[in-house]
Amino acid sequence: MAGGVGSRFWPKSRNNFPKQFIDILGIGKSLLQLTYERFLKVCRPENIYFLTNEIYTDLIKEQIGLSSSANIIGEPSRRNTAPCIAYAAFKIAGINPNANLVVAPSDHLILKEDVFVESIKKALEFADQNDALLTLGIKPTRPDTGYGYIKYDQSSASEIAKVEQFLEKPTLAKAEEFIKHDNYVWNAGIFIWNVNALLKAFKQSAESIYTIFEQGITHYNTDGEEAFIAANYPLCDNISIDYAIMEKAQNVYTLPGDFGWSDLGTWASLHEVMDKDEQSNSFAGKSAFLTDTDNCLIQVPAHKVAVVKGLSNFIVVDDRDVLLIYPKTLEQEVKAVAANVVNNLGEEYQ
Repeated sequence: MAGGVGSRFWPKSRNNFPKQFIDILGIGKSLLQLTYERFLKVCRPENIYFLTNEIYTDLIKEQIGLSSSANIIGEPSRRNTAPCIAYAAFKIAGINPNANLVVAPSDHLILKEDVFVESIKKALEFADQNDALLTLGIKPTRPDTGYGYIKYDQSSASEIAKVEQFLEKPTLAKAEEFIKHDNYVWNAGIFIWNVNALLKAFKQSAESIYTIFEQGITHYNTDGEEAFIAANYPLCDNISIDYAIMEKAQNVYTLPGDFGWSDLGTWASLHEVMDKDEQSNSFAGKSAFLTDTDNCLIQVPAHKVAVVKGLSNFIVVDDRDVLLIYPKTLEQEVKAVAANVVNNLGEEYQ
């Protein structure tokens, strides 16, 4: 899935060049490129599809080195994750009616790739042999209030356990309570299932979406697909796969693990994984002169020098026509701040 805007990474992530296409780690590769290379360890390149907004088709072709758009599934409008996954499922079922699928965001960081790949392979084997919807669960390392949690049944002797409950982003007190127990994991939004189990779940729990895409069965993988999707995709409910299916289904399982995972959802989460100086500052740019400054994330253009004194626990991002200086403890406000700037100054700041 590579269609998001990454608005919490504003002003670096913009509508015309969002987070997944940025070399946000400063290593010469975008998050999309890193994700693609990771999944080459799981399957052949011709079996990797990109779910994205159609405006990013050329960006994906350029970054991945694709000569055609055959493996790019373009959305004509943003309708959240359930419709794009349903579209992909129907399209791929037309090519291989017994396909096993992994659905993963393109903008996550995985530090322990070998462990991750081994878990994906175990999950695929389980999905191939069972009528099951799987999600990877991330063992919590802290009482984070920015993630959804999954409670699972510990009685199973298998690594793969039945999900008992999905829990929305909790208060700090609840998050602290969750991590005291071994059967709570973060919901990473990485799913594994057989295409038949997935389509069955859509029919049972999100029938309106299922019906829309079922009508296009004769069009998928033909010249008529684009016109059908353009006319019908915007009719879908704007809903996530979690709300549409996962929280309703009875055959949901999780494979807990520690993959060195981060969703890189906010500037603070990026700061956690970046290299830091002795005062816990991370920096990207030409050079930095920092005095009495600690626990800050500072990103400026490659040709710029940053001089900072007396700043603690701040986000400083200088990107094109925007300079953001914001308390790291209030980073969840960045999305609203970006919207306010756009509303007042125009869409060129989006």
